[in-house]
Amino acid sequence: MRRPALLALTLLAALPLAAEPAAKRSLTIDDIWSVVRVGAPVVSRDGTVAVYPRSVWDAEKNRLLSDLWLQPVAGGPGRRLTAHEAGESSPAISPDGSRVAFVAKRDGDEVAQLYVLRLDGGEAERLTDLPAAPGSPRFTADGKRIVFSANVLGESLETTKAELARRKKEEKTRVLATVSERRLVRYWDRWVEQDEWPHLLSVDVATRVVADLTPGLKRLGRLEGGLEFDVAPDGSVVFAANATEPPFRTLNTDLFLVPAGGGTPRNLTADNPAEDSSPVFSPDGKTIAYGREAKGDGWPDRTRLALLDVASGKTKVLTESWDRVPQGWSFTPDGRTLVFLAEDRARTHVWSLPVSGGTPKVVWKGGRANALEVAGPAGLVFTYTTFRRPAELATAKLDGSGFRNLTSWNDALMEQIAFGEEREVVFKGAGGDDVQMFVVHPPGFEKGKTYPLVHVVHGGPIGTSGDEFHLRWNAHAFAAPGYVVALVNFHGSSSFGQAFVESILGAPGDKPFQDVMAATDFLVAEGSVDPKRVAAAGGSYGGYLVNWIAGQTDRFAALVSHAGIYSLLGQFGSDLAYGRQHSYGAYPFTNPSAIERWSPNRYAASLKTPMLVVHGEKDFRVPITQGLELYGVLTAKGVPARLVAYPDENHWVLKGTNAKHWYGEVLGWLARWLK
Repeated sequence: MRRPALLALTLLAALPLAAEPAAKRSLTIDDIWSVVRVGAPVVSRDGTVAVYPRSVWDAEKNRLLSDLWLQPVAGGPGRRLTAHEAGESSPAISPDGSRVAFVAKRDGDEVAQLYVLRLDGGEAERLTDLPAAPGSPRFTADGKRIVFSANVLGESLETTKAELARRKKEEKTRVLATVSERRLVRYWDRWVEQDEWPHLLSVDVATRVVADLTPGLKRLGRLEGGLEFDVAPDGSVVFAANATEPPFRTLNTDLFLVPAGGGTPRNLTADNPAEDSSPVFSPDGKTIAYGREAKGDGWPDRTRLALLDVASGKTKVLTESWDRVPQGWSFTPDGRTLVFLAEDRARTHVWSLPVSGGTPKVVWKGGRANALEVAGPAGLVFTYTTFRRPAELATAKLDGSGFRNLTSWNDALMEQIAFGEEREVVFKGAGGDDVQMFVVHPPGFEKGKTYPLVHVVHGGPIGTSGDEFHLRWNAHAFAAPGYVVALVNFHGSSSFGQAFVESILGAPGDKPFQDVMAATDFLVAEGSVDPKRVAAAGGSYGGYLVNWIAGQTDRFAALVSHAGIYSLLGQFGSDLAYGRQHSYGAYPFTNPSAIERWSPNRYAASLKTPMLVVHGEKDFRVPITQGLELYGVLTAKGVPARLVAYPDENHWVLKGTNAKHWYGEVLGWLARWLK
C-alpha cells in the first residue's frame, strides 16, 4: 500500500521545484492611488478602434497625468497617442476614422483649446484660440466641422475677450464682490458668474474659423459648464438648457433645436413642465432619444427614456412601465435599437430596447458599467468595475455574447492583493421591507471569530453602495484592517424602484436609520460581529445619517461624518436648495417644525459617541458651517471629537496627498476606538 506514495515522491523529486507564489497582502491606500484610471472611450464609426483617456497619479506633482490611448476593439495591444505633460481630455474621432480631436491646455495656452491629431501619427495641431475653454467636441457627419460648447461672458466670444481684458487691466483694483438677486448663486465650489452663459460653437477644420451657433443665448446649461448636445447628420444641433427666466426660483430643462448654420433655438419640449435631458439623434436625424421626467419643481422623479419625432414634435415614452432609470443611451447604426445603462439592485448593467417599445433586456450584467459606446453594427464598448477590479475597458456584442476585456492595466497590481469575501444579502428593514446590502469580509476571515463592524453609508440619498472599486470609499480598504464592512442600500436608495426612493420624503432620517440598525442586528445574529465594536462612516447624506445616528443611539463605538448635514434648516444655504421642500417635508417658511423633527442638531443632548468630523472649506453643497457646528457642540459637551478641515477641497477630497491623508485619518479614528 506504500509503494504508490513512494513512487509519487520519487517523481516529484525529479521535477524542478516551482517558485512558491508570492504571499498576497491587504489592500493599502498607496495601492488605490497606484491604480491606472481608464476614462470614457469614444469609438470610430466602423467600430474598429476606441480612444480613451488613461490617467495615473504623479506623486511628485500631486496631480493626475492623463494621456490618450488607442485600443483596437478586436483586441490586442493598445497604442499611446499623446504624451504631453499638460494632459488631454474629451476625445472625438472623425467620421472617416483618420483623426481624433481633443481638449488640452498646452504650452502658451491661457485656457484649454481644441486640438486635432492624426491617428496614424504626427503632431497635434491647435484648431482654436478661444478666450473660454471648449467642451464636448463632436465632428459633423462630413468631418469638415467640429461642434463644441463654451461658456461666454455677456453676448459672445468678443464680449468675453473684452471683459477678460478689463479684468486683467483692473486686477489690483477690481471689486470681487458677487452681487445677485438670483436664487442660484453658488455651485459645488465656485460662485456662479452672473453674466456667463453656455454657447454652441463650431470650428471649420480646414480654415479654423470659429462660428457661434447660438449668438446672444442666455440660458443656463450644465452647471458644471457647457451644454448637453448632439449633432444631426444634416448639421443641426439639439441641446438641453434651462427654460425658466431669472431669478431662477425654479429650474426646468428643455430641449432646443438649432439649424446647422446657427440661429434662434426652438424649444422642442415646452409642453413638459419637468426635466428633459441628454438628447441623442437617431442615425437618420429624424428622431431624438432623450430623458423625460414627469414631475417638476425638484421632485426626485425617475427619468424615462423617450423618443421625439423632429418633424411632428410628438413624443413617445418607451419606459413608463419600467421602474428603473436609464442613462447614457445610444442608437444602434440601423436606428432600430437603443442601448443604455441602468442600475438594478445596486449594480449597473447594459440594456437594450427596440425603438418600437417593449421591456428592456439585459445585454451585460456585472458590477458597475459606465461610459457605454456603440461599436459598429454589432458591438459595444464600455468600462466596468467591481469590488476587486478597478475600471477597465471591455467589449461585447449587442446580443450580450462575446464579452472580452480590452484593457488590463490594473490586473498585475490586483493579483498581489488578498481580498476578503463579498456577499450580497437581503434582510428585513423598516416596515418589514426587504433591504439589500453588500457585506465585505476582511482578508483571512475565520468563521466563528468575531470582528468589528464598520458601516460605510452612501450619500445621495438617491444613490447606492454598489459593486465597484471605489477610489474614495473603497470597501476593501475599510475591511483590510480586520473589519467586517456593511454597505446597506437603505430606503431612499436608487435602483430598487421609485416607491423605494420616495419612501423617505419628509422623514429623511427615519427608515434609513431603522435599516442600518436592522442590518447591525442581522450581522450580530450571524455571529461574526462583536456588538461592542460597531462603527459607521458616511459622507454627504451618509454624513447626515451618521449625525442622526449619533443623536438616536449610543450603540456605536465610533462615528465618522464627512461633509455631513447637522442642521437641515442650515442646508437652505446650500448651493442647490431646489427640491429640499420635498426631501424635508416643508419649506422653512411653511412648517419649520416638520424640518427640525429630522434635524440632527435637535438631538445634541444625546451625543455621546466619539466622532471624527471631516469637511472641505470649499464645499458649497454642504457648507463647512455644518461640520463646524457639529464639532463645536461635541467639544463643548466633552464628547471625544476630532476635526479635519481641508482648505483646498470641496465636497470631495480629490487631491492625491489629501486623499491619502483622509484615509489615514478615517482609518486611524476607527482603529483608535474599535481595537
